[in-house]
Order: sequence, then structure tokens, then C-alpha cells
Amino acid sequence: MKISVVGATGMVGRTMIRVLEERNFPVTELLPAASERSVGKEITFRGKAVKVVSVQEAIDAKPVFAIFSAGATASKEWAPLFAANGTVVIDNSSAWRMDPGVPLVVPEINSHSIKKGDRIIANPNCSTIQMVMALAPLHKKYRILRLVVATYQSVTGTGVKAVAQMENERAGIKGEMAYPHPIDLNCFPHGGSFQADGYTTEEQKLIDETRKILGDQSIMVTATVVRIPVVGGHSEAVNIEFENEYDIDEARNLISSFPGVVVYDNPALNEYPMPQLAHNRDEVFVGRIRRDLSKEKCLNLWIVSDNIRKGAATNAVQIAEFMAANGLY
Repeated sequence: MKISVVGATGMVGRTMIRVLEERNFPVTELLPAASERSVGKEITFRGKAVKVVSVQEAIDAKPVFAIFSAGATASKEWAPLFAANGTVVIDNSSAWRMDPGVPLVVPEINSHSIKKGDRIIANPNCSTIQMVMALAPLHKKYRILRLVVATYQSVTGTGVKAVAQMENERAGIKGEMAYPHPIDLNCFPHGGSFQADGYTTEEQKLIDETRKILGDQSIMVTATVVRIPVVGGHSEAVNIEFENEYDIDEARNLISSFPGVVVYDNPALNEYPMPQLAHNRDEVFVGRIRRDLSKEKCLNLWIVSDNIRKGAATNAVQIAEFMAANGLY
């Protein structure tokens, strides 16, 4: 089982390699690939140093899976070349997510959308993954009509430059700015780039990807994405309107019974999900579960998950695990 990780030296790429190791994925040979400036560097896998190779070298080696975290431009260029060589590409960028011929997969929800012969599989956006993990069992039971979402997203979602900006600001050091504003002691409603309609690309992903993963284009979604000065995970306040009336205890049980989701919800003891709780963990944490008292058939949730783990690296490795276990490569 020869595996390539493309973008291996980045924050998500390194975590993908760590997750492959932690989950004992049956890697016989790891091919960490990155841009030319990183070729020859070493990363550690299972206690051994492995040299970073060029993307072309990785293509030529014909790995079974190539797990990408190199950005949309690189994915558009290189993923088809891997695929043409027989490799299954699991791509973490936005490049292929809305392509009607490419499955967009959260394994606990819609692994059935992967078919033998698929050569490019899209990994959803981090904020989408954690939200649909909590929503999937509720949609199946009560049918979701509308979602109102506000996210509170970690700087790790932007990458190492954003983390460095925050740390520099906290230390009083002037440095490179990943954002158009200071991030420490601040927050701003700007994730991705602004579209003509006033929404951002990050907000659009929550709309489009939720519908595709849950298999229901009728779900109405409105979202506001906010960047906040934390590491550890993204947080989301989600208001759900159902077609059918729900029972609050049943809804809680549906969420807690779903694989990979943990209900952490005891306000009397000040227990509710936070980025510090989710940091370096794969679970999606749900709390503040309560009925919306302003409108019938509506429910409020607070959802937190590590955006680098389940929101990116772990979900991608889980897709590879599912495909390997079912001979879909």
C-alpha cells in the first residue's frame, strides 16, 4: 500500500502523516511530496526519516492513494495526472468539491457515494464536516428545512502564517500579516474572499457542501463566517428549522449515537464544547442543545471540532480506509 501525501510539509499535510501513523494505516511506502523548494527535506514517519520528493516523482511512483493538501491550484494541475496513472486522489482543497462527477465525502454519512473506478474524491471544508456530522441523524429523522449558521473559526484554518501573526501580536513583534487586520484581541467576519452578493467563499461552501453531502438541494442555508484568535478548533452556532416536530431528548440521543460525535452538554457544571476541549482530537463535540423558543420546530446547537484533524486530515484518511477496506481502488 504505497501512499503519497501531497503538501506534506504544510500544517495539514504533516497532520495527515501523523494520522496515518496513529491509525496504523497499512502503508508499505510513504511518498511525502511538496513543492520544489521542499524537495530533499526530511519528515519523520514511524520513527524513520523520509525524504520529501517532487510531485512528479510521486506521480511516477504510482501510489495507491495520493492524499492532497496543497491548495486548489495545485490540485487542479496534479490530481488528474495522478488519476490518469491509476492513483486514487483524496483532495482536501475546494478544487473538486462541487464537481458533479466527484463524490464529496464524510465517511460516517455518505461513503456510499464512492464507486469503484472513482479516481478523485473530495474532502469537504472543515467547517462543513463538523456541522453535517451533527446534522445528519437529525435530517434523516426530522428533515431539515433551513439552517442559520455563525462560525467562530480558528486561525489554524488559514495556516502557519496566521498562527505566526497571532503569536507575533501577542509578543509585540511586527511580522508578516496573514490577515488584513490584527487578529489577537480581535475577531472579524471575513473568511475566504468576498463574492458579488456580499457573502464570502467560506460561507458559500457551508451552503453548497451541506446540500451535496446530505443529498438534499432544498435545504436553505445562511451563514456568517468569523475568524477568532484561537487554535484548537472551529466553533459553530447552528439554528435548525425542521419540517417535522422533534422531541428534545430524542434529538439529543440521535446526535450522541452518531459515530464520531460526542454530546458534551451540562451547563449546570459549565460543561460545553470549546476549542481547548477539541484540540488534537478527532471527535465532533456538540453542546448547548436547546429548543428555539422563538419559533416552532427549531433547535439550537453549538458544535466544536479540531479543524485540522476531523476537519481535514482525519476525514481524508478515513476515506482512504473505507476505500481500502472495500476494494474501491
